[in-house]
Amino acid sequence: MALDLSSLTKEDGEFLVRLARRAVERYLEELVRIEPPPGYPPRLAERAGVFVTIERIGRDLSGRPRRMLRGCIGYPEPTHPLVEATIDAAIAAATEDPRFEPMTPGELDSVVFEVSVLSPPQPVQYSRPEELLERVKVGRDGIIVERGLLRGLLLPQVPVEYEWGVEEYLSNACVKAGLPADAWRTMRLKVYTFTARIFAEVYPRGEVVERILEVGG
Repeated sequence: MALDLSSLTKEDGEFLVRLARRAVERYLEELVRIEPPPGYPPRLAERAGVFVTIERIGRDLSGRPRRMLRGCIGYPEPTHPLVEATIDAAIAAATEDPRFEPMTPGELDSVVFEVSVLSPPQPVQYSRPEELLERVKVGRDGIIVERGLLRGLLLPQVPVEYEWGVEEYLSNACVKAGLPADAWRTMRLKVYTFTARIFAEVYPRGEVVERILEVGG
């Protein structure tokens, strides 16, 4: 049985973010995969999809703080206990994301960790591509597009951060899957949506907050 996202507390989210950071620290410094600490809430042993995102804190050309992706990997489906999946996703985000070189211990003080706990993906029923524009909500839904062996996933915070509308969101999910950007209009795709509870460090090793996304079109 998958975890009920509404059962998660802010303390659970803080625990998961701290766990993700600790898992990466130990792995980068000692090549050790940590075990979950004793005494964590039993609900965190339930199965859930989870993604760990690591972002580097830098500055833009005007000197303002800017976050840049450093790694993001996870489990879309509730196939593993949440605590175990968080540990493995965190280590993979730091060392196995093919878009980046593996992290080094020296980077740990300049990155923030974010943990997104996912609901099980649900198929979107549609007969015409235009119906997707009504059924997918930016700020509420993460999406998965699938055609054969090709699959692309975007977390719900991504279109909010890039200020995409629904069409851009669908197009970028297609590109993520290795498909043409207009594949959602021109091909018959399987489309799934999911929601997420998102917890993140405000600054490296700092306060952990829950991110609440504004729901748009």
